[in-house]
Amino acid sequence: MKLQHIDGIKLKEMIISSVQLLEEHKQTVDALNVFPVPDGDTGTNMYMTLLSAAKEVDAINSNNVWEIADAISKGALKGARGNSGVILSQLFRGFAKGLEGKSVVDTLGYAEALQAGADMAYKAVMKPIEGTMLTVARVTAEESRKIAKEEKNFLPFYSAIIEIAKDTLDKTPDMLPALKQAGVVDSGGMGLLYILMGANEALSGDFEYSSSVVELEKASPSIETSEKTEMEDLKYGYCTEFLINNIYPHIDKYDIERLRLRLSGFGDSIVFATDDDFIKVHVHTNAPGKVLQLGLKYGELSTIKIDNMREQHRELDHIINQSNEKISSKKEFAKKMGVVSVAIGEGIVSIFEDLSADYVVEGGQTMNPSIDDLLQAIDKVDAEEIFILPNNSNIILSAKQASEMSDRKIHVIPSKSIPQGLAAMLAYNPDMDIETNIHRMTQSLDMVTTGQVTYAVRDSQFEDVTINKDDIIGIYDGRIVVVDGDISSTTKKLIEKMLEDSDGDIITLYYGKDILEEDAQLVSKYVQEKYPDIDVEIYAGQQPLYYYIISVE
Repeated sequence: MKLQHIDGIKLKEMIISSVQLLEEHKQTVDALNVFPVPDGDTGTNMYMTLLSAAKEVDAINSNNVWEIADAISKGALKGARGNSGVILSQLFRGFAKGLEGKSVVDTLGYAEALQAGADMAYKAVMKPIEGTMLTVARVTAEESRKIAKEEKNFLPFYSAIIEIAKDTLDKTPDMLPALKQAGVVDSGGMGLLYILMGANEALSGDFEYSSSVVELEKASPSIETSEKTEMEDLKYGYCTEFLINNIYPHIDKYDIERLRLRLSGFGDSIVFATDDDFIKVHVHTNAPGKVLQLGLKYGELSTIKIDNMREQHRELDHIINQSNEKISSKKEFAKKMGVVSVAIGEGIVSIFEDLSADYVVEGGQTMNPSIDDLLQAIDKVDAEEIFILPNNSNIILSAKQASEMSDRKIHVIPSKSIPQGLAAMLAYNPDMDIETNIHRMTQSLDMVTTGQVTYAVRDSQFEDVTINKDDIIGIYDGRIVVVDGDISSTTKKLIEKMLEDSDGDIITLYYGKDILEEDAQLVSKYVQEKYPDIDVEIYAGQQPLYYYIISVE
């Protein structure tokens, strides 16, 4: 069988097939963690990002390959979770730009789009590291362009690039010593390989709709926030999205900035993205017709999408005709600044709320919030400028992407752990100015060290230390420093290691949902007796996976 061109329908099948295959293997990808800890989430993050992309294409009816690619890009960006999800969304974003204006694509055009995706992903990461999914994407794209010059049939072409991806993935341990030491290949690269393999199943005819996108979505974990809002309580009822293309010659960058400001008078949840030749607009409003009329003043409109968030099946004309609510000219906020924090565990969430976090997105390890989750959280805070505390190194990139997409002024404080986030909250003072708070909160991150106690999910080797499955391990400063068979013993040894390197005088224990309070009290008593000059505090964090999170400051 010869397949020399891919249209929108085929690309749609390819993305849905990829979702299905990655769903089957996401736990395999999750398990490819450098540390043998139970919080590997790369596969889950990539799957949730891809599922969001599939939902976006499932909702449109088009045979145009660029329109489908653009929908994939939008959906992936909205649903991107964790570093791997954000990088994947950028791969799709560049891929879509590479297909712009095409109704169908041949192998060479497809290869060039893959290259555009790899280039975009590298730009999105401040310090790209070779031996990761970036390498797999780049090498696959580079080699695919060479192959496409000779091979015009998509079936052998795709089989060849999959072999390139496999070969590159197998080499990742030689590029990253941490992977070699752990005896694993890069998890993001493996996820990308499954995506390519899933797409190939659609090309070869092996693809079947074994699960609809709706069914896959129902089976997927969801991220919730600490505030519950019913659909009936929405202030603005219509989700309005469109692109402004062929921007009029007289429009300059100041006009575009004024458009952003004018949109804030029509609603909220504004996502405003610009490129050299188009403007992407997303807004929740009660007057979609007026928003469209405003957009027409700047250029031609395309990919218009209006959803009634209260009644999804109402006719579009009726939606616009009924949108007559009076809109104020400028959004007024209740206060100057606010805080959005990410946290997991009922007790830890409560602590952030007690420390005056305005909104807590419940998430963390294995539950990374998407960019859209963070944008929605930002939208709930009635403040002019907002601080985001990711509290996890795998959420920082998502937070930065959300900050770029929000119409608010967002300040990402790069907290990598719950103790760092709590330290930043203690440093936060809404009575001070923004710059002072940025300085205080950022500086506070270096004043606390974090320890974690969990268990090993597989046999592993780390820095000449043999780790067996189900061993209890203590992690400090990104290193496994204690391996033991007992939770309390590991926790005590970890605290001792932490105190060797710190002159801190306060230790805080946040015990997880699998730990009894009396066990935490016994650990506290041991530390107080051995270190009488140090204060020990304990809290019921109720966090999953980690028996203890330890802060020394």
